[in-house]
Amino acid sequence: MITSTPAEFREALSRLHLPPDLPSTMTSALLVAPHGFRLVDQSSPDNGYVQWGVEIDEERALRQHRALQRSLVACGVPVRVIPGIPELPDGVFPNNAFATVHRRLVVGSMRHPLRRPETLREEVRSYFRDELRYEIWDLSEEEVVAEMTGPLVIDRARGIGFCGMTERVNVRGAEAMHEALDLRLTYRFHLQETEYHTNVIMSILAGRACVLHPGSFAGEAIVEAIVEFYSGRVLLLDDDEKAAFAGNCIAATPHDVLMSATALRSLRPSSRAFFETHGFRIRDVEVDELEKAGGSLRCMVAEVF
Repeated sequence: MITSTPAEFREALSRLHLPPDLPSTMTSALLVAPHGFRLVDQSSPDNGYVQWGVEIDEERALRQHRALQRSLVACGVPVRVIPGIPELPDGVFPNNAFATVHRRLVVGSMRHPLRRPETLREEVRSYFRDELRYEIWDLSEEEVVAEMTGPLVIDRARGIGFCGMTERVNVRGAEAMHEALDLRLTYRFHLQETEYHTNVIMSILAGRACVLHPGSFAGEAIVEAIVEFYSGRVLLLDDDEKAAFAGNCIAATPHDVLMSATALRSLRPSSRAFFETHGFRIRDVEVDELEKAGGSLRCMVAEVF
């Protein structure tokens, strides 16, 4: 079921039985190394987080990416790293192009032409098809815009999708992702025009807690419905925390939350305490070189379920 108003969302929740009975965190992760990392004009013209005009240090980006890999492994998450392609520098953010549900790889459909070749990489497809024996559900050739777990934040434990409508997803794309990812319920809503991906301003942590920046949603009623559902388990980010990518955190395990060092430095004491209260250890990784491209740690992790 797909809902598009707070009232519809509340009604659906009252009628559907949505227990947290599904795997809440990934079994492994897919990363794409930042070979040839740089900023490319027109690859993401609607991304207001890109630091245009700054110098890029590719070697530093590669070191930081390897640190992310080590942090995931330290949490007990197996990692597969696919080499990057210099012609596709935004490929370091594979969660926009690929998502998984049990035994299925869903290939997204990118909004901007310069990013569309990312979804065609045979190295990724063959890994899932031939090594993991996953079915491939390909949206890249359909008439949709669906940048997967960029616009779509998923409560994996309950099978609920939260889809923020921007240029990076259209109505047909939201419908296609709902079906392909076997979601039980999707809540579709609008974000402010300054936002491009929901996962920059919202995260669901192992089905137990929700982190969001209320000012990034196009209306208080949208936020109120989400806060009501996760009653007592919501961290409302302030503007500084949001700008530092605190909303781009991810639960790597039921007890480990990963975020960038930039995000961790921005957290208020009360925000840090929120994670501890809900049973999470914060593990931070310095990825500020990669954040220059307008995404942060969660964007670099394609979760495998």
